[in-house]
Amino acid sequence: MLNSLANKLTFSRILVIPVILILLVIHASWAAWLALVLFVLAGVTDWLDGYVARRDSQVSSFGRFLDPIADKLLVASVLLFLVNNGQINGLSIWPAVVILLREVAVSGLREFLAGVRVSVPVSQLAKWKTTIQIVSLSFLIVGRYAPDFIPATFIGDCCLWIAGGLTMFTGWDYWRASVRHFQN
Repeated sequence: MLNSLANKLTFSRILVIPVILILLVIHASWAAWLALVLFVLAGVTDWLDGYVARRDSQVSSFGRFLDPIADKLLVASVLLFLVNNGQINGLSIWPAVVILLREVAVSGLREFLAGVRVSVPVSQLAKWKTTIQIVSLSFLIVGRYAPDFIPATFIGDCCLWIAGGLTMFTGWDYWRASVRHFQN
């Protein structure tokens, strides 16, 4: 299962999540910046594992299963911790909720569709959504510890709203592709 480099990269994304979360609990500049570096590296592995799997012809069922789970765990856990820390607050909690709800709903749809032997590939727009989520959360992780000339929280909030909009749109896309497979 973990014999391919792509699967190892995906699994490493899951393993680094607790370290990022511990760093988010520490209210210090060095912890925020280290969490940012680890989060960005985890985000890069999201792109890199797919690239390596395609390049080396190592696309596997296990990798197709694990990759979206790793993405969802990374984004959802960081979102929850940033809301808990107050780094996502006010109206910006709404796109965070939309992102979390969509991830749960799409996971359920994918599970249902797998049961009826239908595969819904990840769209290019969904890949952009994930990228914007990673960018948003990166700015929000460092937020109050960013240099004064970088409005990190503002940029992160704006990107979070964009990601929330894309999340709704891609969630609707998954629903539309799935609905014809529902039967009484």
